[in-house]
Amino acid sequence: MTTITTVGVDADDTLWHCESLFRLSHARFLDLLSEHGDPERIEQQLLAVEKRNLRVYGYGAKGFTLSMIETALEVTDGAVDTRVIREILAVGRQMLTEPIEPLPGVEKALAELSDRYRLVLITKGDLLHQEQKLASSGLGDYFVAVEIVSEKDADTYRRVFDRHGTGADQAVMAGNSMRSDILPALEAGCWGALIPYPLVWAHEAAEAPAGHARYVELANIGALPAWVDSLSASPDHGASLAR
Repeated sequence: MTTITTVGVDADDTLWHCESLFRLSHARFLDLLSEHGDPERIEQQLLAVEKRNLRVYGYGAKGFTLSMIETALEVTDGAVDTRVIREILAVGRQMLTEPIEPLPGVEKALAELSDRYRLVLITKGDLLHQEQKLASSGLGDYFVAVEIVSEKDADTYRRVFDRHGTGADQAVMAGNSMRSDILPALEAGCWGALIPYPLVWAHEAAEAPAGHARYVELANIGALPAWVDSLSASPDHGASLAR
């Protein structure tokens, strides 16, 4: 019999919109540099700079803003107009101050989960910005703990679920990113529930683990409480609630 005591939940694009805002910022950035080359080439250069800078700046809007500035300097050979730099900074500031509104079904699902399990928010990104988003969302009271981490890997999930639960083997991790929320959680011994979001950052894309006994893709976050409950009800029932 499976026993689930703890549920970890991702934040960005699982509880509230995030990637859509990044896509709008990408589009504004490309418009600012439209005189300096092919938009697709500039977009690919920005993506390369972002990935290169992850180990230095980490995840989030602040690191993305610095990467936009760095890309603008590279694309223009250092001749970028100061007006463009000011506009890029304005784009970054808007991302940091954008109002947060929970996605449909999120609050109801968290309320149900928090009644029966230890609910832990596990997210990457800038510490201050993620704390601000959680406070603005009004969802903080549903969680027994909040972990804002620099990277999500198997060791991270083991530490988090040892600290706030009864170990990874009695925990579920739910989120929209196959690369960050699902694959390393499964490696740690957790159950993993993918909650798809229409937009996926290229860095977070990965293939689903075909045939993995502890993995499920759900239609939406509203299906998560019943699926978690089903794990304890019957070891073979969980997959029947999958999309």
